[in-house]
Order: sequence, then structure tokens, then C-alpha cells
Amino acid sequence: MMIVGEYNQLKVSKKVEFGYYLEDDFGDEVLLPNSATKGHEIKVGDRLEVFIYRDSKDRLISTLKKPLLTVGKIGYLEVVTQNNIGAFVNIGLERDLFIPLREQSFNIKEGKKYLFGMYVDKTDRLAGTTRIDSYMEIAEEGTYKSSDEISAIVYDTCENGTLNVMVDGKYRGLILANEHFEYIHPGEEIQARVKIIYEDGTLGITTRKKRLDEREILTDKILKYLKENGGFMPFNDKSSSEDIKKEFNTSKNYFKMTLGGLMKQKIITQDKEGTRIL
Repeated sequence: MMIVGEYNQLKVSKKVEFGYYLEDDFGDEVLLPNSATKGHEIKVGDRLEVFIYRDSKDRLISTLKKPLLTVGKIGYLEVVTQNNIGAFVNIGLERDLFIPLREQSFNIKEGKKYLFGMYVDKTDRLAGTTRIDSYMEIAEEGTYKSSDEISAIVYDTCENGTLNVMVDGKYRGLILANEHFEYIHPGEEIQARVKIIYEDGTLGITTRKKRLDEREILTDKILKYLKENGGFMPFNDKSSSEDIKKEFNTSKNYFKMTLGGLMKQKIITQDKEGTRIL
């Protein structure tokens, strides 16, 4: 039995002008077009590993090309077109993968890359989805430890500011709202680090630097601001959290700590109007 959306081991049964016919152990046949055999020498009787999908006329077809993902897997794929029924993304084959509107949990844009999972729909056609929680793996104990540097791709955002991410191409992670200061869109790749590993194996991720690094970066930002604005800024440790986050991309707590350090070094002074460089 041939399985759509996966690799199948099939026997070459005959050669025709436009390609080869392959058959499974039950005698069912599928076409392998000449266009899908480039770089391969094929003889009748060979057993080939081919990917099975449906062509533009909804016929089963096989290829020796390697798609960018298979059923049950996740791919980081570019959107080719988006219309009023859904989107099509490039999977490296002659036919693009269809993403129905109902399977889009956020607005996707042409030319952008996002994470998609592949499944077989009720009509035995391949389709894709942005809802990929069930496609990801849970990190086993010992896979990561706190402060490990990781790569992540955002695949969904929550109303409370939490970001859902895929870590290192396979594991589920999340970034709480207070662990990132900039809005990160679905599809964006980021460098971050592990902060906590939850009991269910989900990775708690942060884009914040380690405390010392973050203080050093913020110190540089404050001094640069002061030098570029005549030695004065209208911010001090009484400024609102919203204003501080908007201007310096940090929390009020870190801002106050950094100002305190600069005052101890006698680099700045504060008054009710703001902060001045000495």
C-alpha cells in the first residue's frame, strides 16, 4: 500500500516514454516522471525509495527529489502565494503545499518563512498547518541545562505576550512576556538561552542576557543616549516602566540598578527633571 506524503520503497515495473511505472507489493502502480529522475540511472527491476504525493490534476505521482518535509514533520518554509482560500508554500517539489485558511493561526505573508507541519486531509491530499504543537518533541531530561545557548523560531504568539517557539528544530519552548522586550513576529529566528525546564519537558526560554551582560549593555545604551543629547535625558529611576521599556528595551528594575551603579561611579547625577552626565 502506497502512503501519501511519505517515502515508499517501490519496484520499477516498466519504462515508458514519459518515465517509469513503479509498483508496490500489491501490484498497485504509480508514475515516476522523467523530470523527477534527473541524476539517477534506473533499470526495470530496481527498488527505489520515492516520495508519493498528488500532482496538479490530483493524480498520485512519485519523485526521487527530497521534499523539505514529510507528513508529521515540521518545515521552515517560504510562502509563495496567499489568497482568499489559503496559502501555498514551497516544499521543493513541482507542486507547492496548500495551507487552508482554517489552519493559519496568524496572518502569513508572501515571501516570508514560517514553521508548518504537514498532514493528509480527508480527501487524501497533502496540506499544511501553522498549528504545530503536536508535531514537536519534548526535551528529555539532560538534553539541556539552564543557561544553554539555543536557536529558536517563533511559531505563535499569545494575547498575554507569551511566545511559543520551536527550539533547535524539534523541541517545544516558550518565552514569557517578561523574558523578551521587543515584539517578535511568528517566523522570526532568534538566539536565546534556556532559563528553566518545566516538569513536562517544555523549555522556558529567555532572550534576556545574563545579568552582568545585560547591565553592561544597558550602561552603554544610557551613556550613548546622554552623549547624543547634550549630556541629559528626561528619564530617571522615577520614570514609568512603559517609558523605560519603550526607550531602552529593559525593565524598570534593571534600569534603576544600572543608574545606581553609574551614580556610585560618579558618572551621572539625577534630579526630578531626569539624568545628567557629570
